[in-house]
Amino acid sequence: MSPPAPLLEVDDLVRYFPVRNAFGRRTGWLRAVDGVSFQVWPGETLGLVGESGCGKSTLGKTVMGIYTPTAGEIRFLGREIGHLPKRERRRLAKSLQYVYQDPGASLDPRWKVIHSLHEPLKIHTQLSRAEREREIAAILRAVGLPDAHLDLYPHELSGGQQRRVGLGRILTLRPRMVILDEPTSGLDVSVQASVLKLFRALQETFALTYVFISHDLAVVRAMCARLAVMYLGKIVELGEAATVFDKPRHPYTQSLLAAVPAIGGRRVTLDFTLEGEPPNPRDVPSGCRFRTRCPRVEDRCAREEPPLRQVDGRAVACHFA
Repeated sequence: MSPPAPLLEVDDLVRYFPVRNAFGRRTGWLRAVDGVSFQVWPGETLGLVGESGCGKSTLGKTVMGIYTPTAGEIRFLGREIGHLPKRERRRLAKSLQYVYQDPGASLDPRWKVIHSLHEPLKIHTQLSRAEREREIAAILRAVGLPDAHLDLYPHELSGGQQRRVGLGRILTLRPRMVILDEPTSGLDVSVQASVLKLFRALQETFALTYVFISHDLAVVRAMCARLAVMYLGKIVELGEAATVFDKPRHPYTQSLLAAVPAIGGRRVTLDFTLEGEPPNPRDVPSGCRFRTRCPRVEDRCAREEPPLRQVDGRAVACHFA
């Protein structure tokens, strides 16, 4: 039997934003996503990690169609979707969904939960009201909310409950892939645990594929089979999550993991920790983008940009990995 085809394929994806002066004239480009390639397989969870501003959320929103790619290709179910017309993109929304970082902002404050759950079914399906209500009842049970919550407004729900409602809205359309953008941010540890358990249960029940965007490495390690580490618009390390966490090869990945707290002290993989701020994406350094913060930097790093190449069972963008 031949292996399954990738559900999502991203090839050399670029998303730049124009930088303008007070007169509206473009003075440069902010290179948020700058040549990113990866694949996502049916049923897996791919993690995207990196510091704030590395481009991981912009990457997710570009894949989703919230931003139009500047260059490159996005193929979903074998079809190029990066520049689809609005009508075609709307049809695609049933199969590819996005969970925003702030669940409350994605719910209309004037609508009760029942209205929020009816809306996607009204837009994307031809179900009768009775059929929609049966579907909503089933989804509500799946996300662990009682029927009484249908009559509540978003401000009457906790953060965890808002996330469950947001997931319910998405699941009514039976998507193939869900992009989760910082889905546990702002939640206390006990609520995080219940939400992560829900993600796993829903993935199994609805055969979901996740792209999991987060800066929380502990959460990513618990949730993801594979891991992509981003720095300044590029992927610098990509491989099986267990391999990357146990033996990181890129200096940036090593420094991120060195800062993860561990019981009894700090988990240290090298004799250095990450210092300073990333360069401005409007003025990207020549050669290796990490060289301005890397303890291994040599003259070659300023001249040549390292390609993402296979090293020890994963892809690494470093001359010396």
